Amino acid sequence: MMEEEGQSSNRVRVHSRRMTNLIHPVNLEMTPLSSPNVIEYREVKHFKKWFPWMTPGFFVVNVILFIITMYINNCPKNSVSCIARFLGRFSFQSFKENPLLGPSSATLDKMGALEVDKVVDKHEGWRLITCIWLHAGIFHLLANMLSLLVIGIRLEQEFGFVKVGFLYAISGLGGSLLSALFIQSSISVGASGALFGLLGGMLSELITNWSIYEKKLSMFLTLSVIIVINLAVGILPHVDNFAHIGGFLSGFLLGFVFLIRPQFGWVTHRYYPPGYSSTSVVPKFKMYQCILWVGSLILLIIGFTVGFVLLLRGFDANDHCSWCHYLSCIPTSKWSCKTEAAYCLSDQIGNQLNLTCSTNGKTKMYTLTDLTSSKVQGLCSELCS
Repeated sequence: MMEEEGQSSNRVRVHSRRMTNLIHPVNLEMTPLSSPNVIEYREVKHFKKWFPWMTPGFFVVNVILFIITMYINNCPKNSVSCIARFLGRFSFQSFKENPLLGPSSATLDKMGALEVDKVVDKHEGWRLITCIWLHAGIFHLLANMLSLLVIGIRLEQEFGFVKVGFLYAISGLGGSLLSALFIQSSISVGASGALFGLLGGMLSELITNWSIYEKKLSMFLTLSVIIVINLAVGILPHVDNFAHIGGFLSGFLLGFVFLIRPQFGWVTHRYYPPGYSSTSVVPKFKMYQCILWVGSLILLIIGFTVGFVLLLRGFDANDHCSWCHYLSCIPTSKWSCKTEAAYCLSDQIGNQLNLTCSTNGKTKMYTLTDLTSSKVQGLCSELCS
């Protein structure tokens, strides 16, 4: 998301051989080896560059799962109103029901969306993970996948697929966990918690490896502004900002653990020529790096342990924090932040169906020849939106 100071999505990264903040050969006063007129130079090899295959793989998996979700959704069969009917069973729910051009909430729930009641009462804890790989619509998918490619590829090139894979997955789990403690009246899907974890990891990586960067302050400020703007977008309705916050905090702490770099003096020391003796011993990591590593690991263990215990006990964080809901949505005259599930009272006579929304009191009469429960649910969602 940053090249060095710029790019609007997300990555600050270390070192190609042409970047100005690195040194190429080690030029030291050396003890002569075989000849008093010959001095041996050895090139310093910088941190290994990895081939990024995992991030594009994640991209493909998310797209495939969205296609499968739309296939299962089958709007023409299960709903009255659909968009782009020429796509057949891949057509989208109406804008009133899903403005992101995607499936119904019932289909997302069937595919593994995060629903707190099912996690707690039916012990479906796997939903904390599966929800990370689902998306509510085309717009949702495109936004997240673009961010994934911009951030993830650069991170994977620098730190490899193992570290970035764990950073992505654990951050996504952390986002789901915080979301489940606060958002308990609706379902939640999306990879944004994991993506915010990558952003958080970028920030902590910059902090813990501060000494190896040249334009560190401008990089820090740019990255901080990007993070603040993205979190600010989360105060809009229908955006799960608690997943963003939980993912960011998890990724920020994980960055101190997974993305720590040896200090440059230790790296160059490894490439001293044979026979060269150094009077000073350079430690691999600075003291502050070690302190951040230990402290972050402790906080991660405590945070996840407490979070899982509270979730499994059915803890509702909103009961203990009267203002926290404003972190996810701030009501204005233009929109409401109410997230109550839509319920409708139905009255059917022949093929005439009368629905009354329990949340807004709206009533509407429908004429249906093939009435199914999924169609009724879709009409209820439209009526209550």
